[in-house]
Amino acid sequence: MNRDDVELIEAAKAVVGGFCLRDEFSAGTVGAAIRTAKGNIYTGICIDLACGLGFCAEVAAVAEMLKHRETQIVAVVAVGREGVLVGPCGRCRETMAQVDRRNLRCRILLSDGRETLLQDLLPKHWLEDLRSAKPSRGANAAAPRRSL
Repeated sequence: MNRDDVELIEAAKAVVGGFCLRDEFSAGTVGAAIRTAKGNIYTGICIDLACGLGFCAEVAAVAEMLKHRETQIVAVVAVGREGVLVGPCGRCRETMAQVDRRNLRCRILLSDGRETLLQDLLPKHWLEDLRSAKPSRGANAAAPRRSL
């Protein structure tokens, strides 16, 4: 772990601080920080709502990054309330991968000084299959329209 990693972890810890929105809904129980290829750090917090309407801290950090017109991530970390580093869920992995394919090589910081690459968490990414597939004749043809 280098200085940049420590700085990234501290940025994520700085935004953690869960609070109640109403009833059982909360925000900020997990914080995330992203370092971009330009060296900027963007943070986000999770929002836990009913019916799947919430989102993870990593997605919030990606949105903040995109707001500043950046797409390439070099490192990402998520931190829970207890200061424990947690890996990204499947939705977060997909979000980072789809924003910029170079993000498959971004470093994901984990607990105990461990790290992995996003591509190791998405070893056979489905977008690669789509890119390499040759469409069969008529695969992109529109379905016939029916008149009412």
